[in-house]
Amino acid sequence: MSLADPPNRLRVLIAAGIPKRREGGAAAIAYNLGNQLENLGHRVSYVFFDDLMANEPRSRFGDTIFSWRLANYIRENRSQFDVVNLHAPCGMAYGLLRKWHRNAGYPPYVMTLHGLEERRVHVMTREHKKGRAWNFGWKNRAWHRLYHFPRFRWSIRTADAAHVYSRDVWNWLVLNYDLDDRCVRYIPLGVEERFFRPRDYGISGVPRLLYAGTWLDQRGIFYLRDALRSLAPRHQFTMTFAGPIIAADEIFSFFGDDLRPRIQVRDAIRADLMQELYAEHDIFVFPSLIEGLPNVLQEAMAGGMPVVTSETCGMPDVVENEFNGLLIPPANAAALEHAIARLITSAELRATLGRTAQTTMRRYTWERAAILLQDLLIDAVRRCHHSKP
Repeated sequence: MSLADPPNRLRVLIAAGIPKRREGGAAAIAYNLGNQLENLGHRVSYVFFDDLMANEPRSRFGDTIFSWRLANYIRENRSQFDVVNLHAPCGMAYGLLRKWHRNAGYPPYVMTLHGLEERRVHVMTREHKKGRAWNFGWKNRAWHRLYHFPRFRWSIRTADAAHVYSRDVWNWLVLNYDLDDRCVRYIPLGVEERFFRPRDYGISGVPRLLYAGTWLDQRGIFYLRDALRSLAPRHQFTMTFAGPIIAADEIFSFFGDDLRPRIQVRDAIRADLMQELYAEHDIFVFPSLIEGLPNVLQEAMAGGMPVVTSETCGMPDVVENEFNGLLIPPANAAALEHAIARLITSAELRATLGRTAQTTMRRYTWERAAILLQDLLIDAVRRCHHSKP
């Protein structure tokens, strides 16, 4: 193969420091993009936490250990890959290794960054001052600054190119890390066809609200509790928490005895049944304070659900207020209460927002996302080949 003529059909490694189950999150994203890259003619391999840390429990330094094992795995198998796509911060060690050994034939490194650690620290420090963050005192902030920040920063600074899910992150990388904007691509997530289902916007019985995702303080749950407490005397509703990954009793205790009869908790939902979950509910509520671009939000919109979410991070990239959903200021219980009440009481608003949301999501396909990622990967390989002596 000529150095001036890198391949257009790539051998790609996708890796992330998370379990390889497909129930959502980074693993589902990796598989969906990988499947579409294969449809485009590329060969895709995967490495997840389980593959290199088998039978080892999660530990304080487990992510860093995985990062170095991943770097060693790529070093030993570098002839099998044309490019590696590593989800930050697991690319830190490989990025450093490649930086130290520029002429060792390591494949170029394209980073995927879901969200900003800087935003997490900023937001959760403010929430801690309000008493609304469980574990973000000075020790936790110091841990982020001394341990998490360096891993993310070196993942970013050593990357040959970057793939991000929100314009918020794109702007930050270009302005604060001085990355060449030609090497940073905003590529929003896609939505599978199975989520697009017809919906009846009339509510028979009690309105059913839905939150899907891990139970975390950064997801705005304190403000959701305040909003539901204010709504309860005036409106009937149920609130389902799906896939929280904690015991149901902890959620019931958090909301208290008054709201407990209205709260339903469902364990992790199989990935192939998520469309059924959305179809069973009327309104999607996701008041998160920190995100990249949550795939559950896009899936709910594809299902025609009217959505309420925060105007921060990647959410405004796909939700336009009063057009295909309702955006509220983050950390604002009163605005959240008002938005939910509007949707509970107006079938017309639910239908208008839900149908427009579904139409909007038709533009967000995994095929389109994979084509954009393919272009970024090929560009990274070409630049790497052209820079060789």
